[in-house]
Amino acid sequence: MEAQIKFVVVGHHSRRNQAEQLAWSLRAQLLIDEGQHGANWNHRRAVEWAGEQSCRVVIVEDDALPVPGFTDKVAYWLSRFPDDLLSFYLGTGRPPQYQMEIASNLIDADKRQADYITINRLIHGVCYSVPQSKLQQVINRWNHGAPADYAVGDACGGAVIYPCYSLVDHADATAVERHPDNVPRTERRRAWRLHA
Repeated sequence: MEAQIKFVVVGHHSRRNQAEQLAWSLRAQLLIDEGQHGANWNHRRAVEWAGEQSCRVVIVEDDALPVPGFTDKVAYWLSRFPDDLLSFYLGTGRPPQYQMEIASNLIDADKRQADYITINRLIHGVCYSVPQSKLQQVINRWNHGAPADYAVGDACGGAVIYPCYSLVDHADATAVERHPDNVPRTERRRAWRLHA
């Protein structure tokens, strides 16, 4: 029998309709931030919810755009890497300090005919999955002042697996998150490569 996977969508009240549609399409739990608590707060709720489940959980933001066959493709990757933090989105633009590393890692992966790269940090919160064995550690080590993706990845520790071809794209709309640096997010935020 195939291992069960659950999905949880983290959404902002201003994007309720798309969050509800995405959750419905994935038969996912939906966690809407009804106030302005922020992504760190809502991702923490999603990790806590994942910790209460008896199977692997994939956390998806409301502006993720899953590729066709998304759930089967996710299941394949999770079966390959049951003990690793996986990110199903590798994006352009943000964060800028990682773009050169991503580009060189993808070139290297192509040369080796590898289908994934690793980066020592979770740099996107668009769609990811923490291994069940690490969920309690992530909750215990959570940094409430960090961006959500860094809070998850840094608490989990270790390298993050990124498929070379992302399983979700990013609906590059206006950010709802207020960032501590107050720098507007103007870079194009789409997947480097998208799974066909």
